Amino acid sequence: MSCEVTRTTLPAMTHLPPPAEELRLLDAELRQLDARRAQLLTRRAWLVAALQQPRPWASAQPPITVSPRPETAAPSVQNVLLVLGGVLLTLAAAVFTLVSWGQMGIAGRALVLGAVTLATLAAPVALLKRGLRSTAESVAGLGLALTVLDAYALHAAALSGTDGTGYAAAAAAVLAVTWAAYGLLPVTASLRLPLPCALAAAQFPLLLWTLSADAGAEAITAALLVTAGLDAVAVVRLTAGAARITAVAGAYGMGGWGVLGAGWLSLTAGGPGDASRAGALLLLAAAIALGTARQEPGRKHALGLAIASGLLVVAALGGVARSVVPSQWAVPAHLAVGVALLAAVRAERLPDAMRRGFAWASGAVQALAVLWTLPVVAVVLLGPAVRLGRVWSGAPADARAAVAADVPWPPDTAPAPLVLVAVAAVLALAVRAQEWRGRARLSAAGLLWATALILPAIVEAPYLAGMLVLGVITAVALYACRVTEGAAQVTALVLALVTAAGLTLVSLASQSATLVVLSALTALFAAASWRAGVAPFTAPAALVHAAALAAASGAAADWPSARTALPVLAVAGAAALLAARLGASRTTVPVEAVGAVVALFAVALAVTDPPMLALVLALCGVIAAGTALREGRRPVGYPATALFVLAAWVRLAAWDVGTPEAYTLPVTVPALLVGALRRRRDPQASSWTAYGAGLTVTLLPSLVAAWADPYWPRPLLLGGAALLVTLLGARHHLQAPLVLGGSTLALITLHELAPYVVQVTGALPRWAPPALAGLLLLALGATYEQRIRDVRRVREALGRMD
Repeated sequence: MSCEVTRTTLPAMTHLPPPAEELRLLDAELRQLDARRAQLLTRRAWLVAALQQPRPWASAQPPITVSPRPETAAPSVQNVLLVLGGVLLTLAAAVFTLVSWGQMGIAGRALVLGAVTLATLAAPVALLKRGLRSTAESVAGLGLALTVLDAYALHAAALSGTDGTGYAAAAAAVLAVTWAAYGLLPVTASLRLPLPCALAAAQFPLLLWTLSADAGAEAITAALLVTAGLDAVAVVRLTAGAARITAVAGAYGMGGWGVLGAGWLSLTAGGPGDASRAGALLLLAAAIALGTARQEPGRKHALGLAIASGLLVVAALGGVARSVVPSQWAVPAHLAVGVALLAAVRAERLPDAMRRGFAWASGAVQALAVLWTLPVVAVVLLGPAVRLGRVWSGAPADARAAVAADVPWPPDTAPAPLVLVAVAAVLALAVRAQEWRGRARLSAAGLLWATALILPAIVEAPYLAGMLVLGVITAVALYACRVTEGAAQVTALVLALVTAAGLTLVSLASQSATLVVLSALTALFAAASWRAGVAPFTAPAALVHAAALAAASGAAADWPSARTALPVLAVAGAAALLAARLGASRTTVPVEAVGAVVALFAVALAVTDPPMLALVLALCGVIAAGTALREGRRPVGYPATALFVLAAWVRLAAWDVGTPEAYTLPVTVPALLVGALRRRRDPQASSWTAYGAGLTVTLLPSLVAAWADPYWPRPLLLGGAALLVTLLGARHHLQAPLVLGGSTLALITLHELAPYVVQVTGALPRWAPPALAGLLLLALGATYEQRIRDVRRVREALGRMD
């Protein structure tokens, strides 16, 4: 207690609350806890007694059950039952009509069928009033089926002598009218089945009438088209539902068969009269499609109908023109009609869907006309390739003979240039939409290129004139590469490359033509390479043509192929110099790739002459070494080294040198020097990386030769070299020389001592080898046991550690 507190102040200090009040509160809380404890104990005793007695409420509660989920909805069950009932009743009526009909008289037959049919057709009215729509539909379907049976029964009983096809046509017409009237009655208008059935029945009367009258193919086709036209009218009149779907299906189905028939008649027409009648049928089909598209311009199939109508007009008028003009002018005639369709595109009064449909139809006709010219273009471009097996066989008579000497010339292709020019003119003049104009002009340029390409062969121009045209096309295309950008530049570049390839193939027929063409193409592509945008393609093309010119020049000078490899290799050297000049340009890699391919071609030319092959390989090594001096091309030094080694080996083989050391030492010495330099720069480098390859190149081939050599100098020299390598490896603590030298020395020693070992083995008794083997096994076993004991000791020592 603090010294400042006096005794007189102690009696005045009190607790909060005072001790008496706090004691009273504690006693009250304890009494409450005792009461609560007694209450909980009483409740616990009651629960224990209740658990020990049987529980009547457990059996009184009903069990919880889960009703199974229905797998089929009620409307589906209803529809299945109604359809099944209608089918069964229809089958019963058919059996009655077909089987039990003959057991009754005419009056009874009419009374029974008429009463059943009328009752069945009248029943849906009452069912609709009661709201039973699905039942009414089923009963109505049964009534319609009964009318078909009535028609059959009438023909079997009273009209059996009439023509069956004609009666079927009349019955189909009557049924169609009857079902349509039944479906349009106010009391049955809500039924969905009668009108589609009426439209389905209406598809057959005209076709069956023409068949019953033995009419020709034209009348049958006309019946199909008229039926399709009536279906089209129904499509326009109807808004939606099953009736419209049935009408659409009928229009497309009957119209499709009619168009096929009319097209076949047009193709097989024997004269203008037949072609005119077939054309009239096609025009009828076009009018039906066009009328439907005009009545429904907003429908999604209006564009397709407009396209179909345009194509049908072209087929109709083109077929008539084909019957009066020579066969080679059939395609131009159709093209003229297709181009004339574009006049309708300018008509503002027509709906937009129709104008777009005519434009697409015209484009389709023009595309087909261009496809017709593709065989001629293919022959002009690829036909000269057959001369690769007989180069310089002589200049052909004309341009067509130059491209189609051994391939058939497509017949009736004289108007092909006119077709290409016409389509190009349409693309250049008629396409005015901004998003399509650029593509159309590029396509027009391609078509004009194809026209100029095939024109000399079409007109059978002289051979030199044909090549001159191809050369001019190449020059123009390369000039276009310089003055254009983007897609136009790419198009011009592709056309130039393709034309140059075709010109090269055509020139192979004549020696002088080949040399002149290759020289001109080399100069053209080299000049075009000044344009940076196309240089990655034109510069390699110039190198390829230069290599071909070098090979052709050597062949023209009657040089052997091995000697021709030198001027070809000069092109590879020029490519390497050009790549060094270009630096980091995009043209560098393509030029280097072409140079490598040209160098391989030179090696292939020289492979038949070993001395020349050695020279070519050495020159390739020089080119590769020069390339390796450039920044970023250091890895090319490895191929350069390999080329020098191959050149040396080929030269040794040409000199008939059989000593392997002559091949291996020129490789080993530089490899060891390079390894020593690397070890000086990087002391951490492995001896296997620095010296392994160089030592292996000499030691292994020499070891193989020494084992087969019966004389002593080679083993002695190899053993001395192996001993020196081993000592150097031991002196400098290098693993690769120590292992390789020691292994070689051991094998050479074994080879030299093998005869003496054989003599000693022969002098030993027979039990000595097994005894030696046993001793060896015992020694190995003892060593193995010692190693196990050492391991156990180490484990026990580790176990004693904290």
